[in-house]
Amino acid sequence: MTVIARYFLLFLFLFLAQFKIKAQKVGLVLSGGGASGLVHIGVLKALEDNNVPINYIAGTSIGSLIGAYYAAGYSPKEIEQIVKAEFFKNVTKGDLPAKYNYLLKKREDYAALVPIKLNLKNPYLKNLPTNLINSIPIDYYLMEVFTGISNTSKSNFDSLMIPFRCVASDIEDKKSVVFRSGDLPSAVRASMSYPFYLRPISIDGKLLFDGGLYNNFPTDVMMEEFKPDYIIGCNVAEPSTAPDEDDLYLQLRNLLTNKANFKPIGENGVLIEPWSDVSLFNFENAQRLIDSGYASTIRQLATIKKQVANLITQEELQAKRKKIRQQNTPEKIIFDKIEIIGFTTNQSNFIKRSLFFRNKPFPLHYLKKRYFKLLSDDKVRTLFPVAILDSVSGNYKLKLTGKTEKPFYIDVGAIISNKPVSEAFLGIQYNYLGKIGISTYANGYLGKLHTGSFARVRFDFPGRLPFFIEPNACFSRWDYFSSSALFYNLQRPAYLVQEDKYAELKVGIPVGNISQFNMAGGFTEWSNFYYQNDQFSKLDTTDKTYFDYWYGQANYNINTLNRKMYATEGMYLNARARFLTGFESYYPGNTSSDTVVEINRPHPNWLQLKFTFEQYIRTFKWFKLGVFAEGVYSSQGFFRNYQASILSAPAFNPMPETQTIFIEDYRAHQYVSGGFKTVTTPFKNFDIRFEAYLFQPINSILKTESGGSKYSIPLLNQYLLGNATVVYTTPVGPISIGLNYYDKNPTPISVFFHFGYIIFNKKSID
Repeated sequence: MTVIARYFLLFLFLFLAQFKIKAQKVGLVLSGGGASGLVHIGVLKALEDNNVPINYIAGTSIGSLIGAYYAAGYSPKEIEQIVKAEFFKNVTKGDLPAKYNYLLKKREDYAALVPIKLNLKNPYLKNLPTNLINSIPIDYYLMEVFTGISNTSKSNFDSLMIPFRCVASDIEDKKSVVFRSGDLPSAVRASMSYPFYLRPISIDGKLLFDGGLYNNFPTDVMMEEFKPDYIIGCNVAEPSTAPDEDDLYLQLRNLLTNKANFKPIGENGVLIEPWSDVSLFNFENAQRLIDSGYASTIRQLATIKKQVANLITQEELQAKRKKIRQQNTPEKIIFDKIEIIGFTTNQSNFIKRSLFFRNKPFPLHYLKKRYFKLLSDDKVRTLFPVAILDSVSGNYKLKLTGKTEKPFYIDVGAIISNKPVSEAFLGIQYNYLGKIGISTYANGYLGKLHTGSFARVRFDFPGRLPFFIEPNACFSRWDYFSSSALFYNLQRPAYLVQEDKYAELKVGIPVGNISQFNMAGGFTEWSNFYYQNDQFSKLDTTDKTYFDYWYGQANYNINTLNRKMYATEGMYLNARARFLTGFESYYPGNTSSDTVVEINRPHPNWLQLKFTFEQYIRTFKWFKLGVFAEGVYSSQGFFRNYQASILSAPAFNPMPETQTIFIEDYRAHQYVSGGFKTVTTPFKNFDIRFEAYLFQPINSILKTESGGSKYSIPLLNQYLLGNATVVYTTPVGPISIGLNYYDKNPTPISVFFHFGYIIFNKKSID
């Protein structure tokens, strides 16, 4: 061989070696890691900004979600906007924005601390909850985002903008499952099913969990499926930690997971490990995580470009993205069929009538509100949606797989207080779902101040305009005298016991998602037992006033408050008109100067109008401002004596404690009021609240010398109320401690502590 030939062969070898070193195909591997996986967005952004091509993507868990976005044609900037949006944060917590809540199906607010759901036919362990958050919002969200591209790519993950693989775990066969085709949203959802946090889903008869259990960094999948020349890996998974005898989480984690190999293949790869020190499900630090991924990738850029020669231009990338995004057209998704699995025929009809109105086809954007309205029903436990394209008609079939909720709800609650208002609470509900929904409910309160019970049966009718019919009945007994005997700073009232018995029929319809209108009518026996002076003994008998009346009312309500007590977000509005007609009966006690018994005296009919408004405004991250307004107009007349009149007058109760005390000054037939609230939240679930209110009676009710009632001159009195409260909202209920202020009261300052919800069954007279 000549020298020239040898040099030629050497040159050819080096030339070919150069092509081997300079990679042609690049694979991107994205690990699992919960919220830390938002760094993957920064990695994508840095690679794209610097023209580094991505030819294949493989991901696990959060890595599969971010990878699916990119493979489906979303730019890093668009993905960043998605994960920083409030909707995405809510979905990851199992919540929905308030506008998608459905007030018509919302359970009434009671003093329950711990709701327990039971199926008495199941063994004990099957009644334990299996997931921490509600999976319904994220199930729907993934279907909405990915269904269009999934079907137009013919369910072939190689036909996406970037060929894509994601990994889930089959815990029955103890192996990883690799998705290369099928329903894209279902594949991503299976890959994200973190045990005990997000409910697993079933695909092809297999219950699938988070891919990170057995393969949290699917480099092997990348090599076996695509055989790229170069691998870029981004790892944010928690390092393996030995189990600890006192740490249940570490024990379960080591039992459930396999150790992952976080090394790309040999020299033909680079590993990026950005800062990502956030808790597993904390998606609040999105921007910081994205910036961390970006910066870490830039630091590795020189290494990457040494191996990756064939860069991609922005024009080429945008052309690919435009082509794939033209196929992903959610506005063209029209549903004309439905398939329901897991329910009886009658239950399926209920679901169908809630979604399909007169069997008319409808577009995807109409489905969202209907879907969340249906799933707000406490008789439906789960629904998993899959949209299937009919290639002939071009329309879609909505396939829903789900289960009914456990039929029994048991609500256990209590109020624990430094005041003698502590009480126990128990509620029981039974649900039935058929052609219509039926729920029966009963509760009971037992305490020194308040004892009572409430029962109802509710019939829910589905359709374009759903409605409910609800007969209910209530008994309550309020003993303001006994409950003021211990630890109370306010002036002890004269003996006062009230009993409230009513039966009612209510009919309600929705007005949009967050509001409802209802009409009700019923009969009440309102009883008051009292003395007309403070000089009495145990041997004395009380005066008794009974008011038996019929009433009819119309009520409009909006409620987007985030908590049933000590809210920090949202709005509440209630407007009510009520007409009453009835008879007053009076039986004097032995201390009364009025000795005439009067039975069934017709009381003048009256109209009562009441308006209440409350809203919280977020001024900046840790501070919120609340406003409150309430007004009442009542044309009611006076009762037989002053005590009976003041006991039946509308009461102003803007603070939790005001519901538990009786102060005459805060009662009037007509009044207006307003208030402001400030809420500072230095850390999660810990609030410092300041509230101030002005109560303005139009005409105060005064006592005459003969014991009767009269009005003061207009606007004679004004009263200030306020409180300063520290509240910690635990998973079961609030713990609060603070001060209340009552203007013009002999003892204006009241110190209180309580745990639980100061919420009672409503009074008929309020």
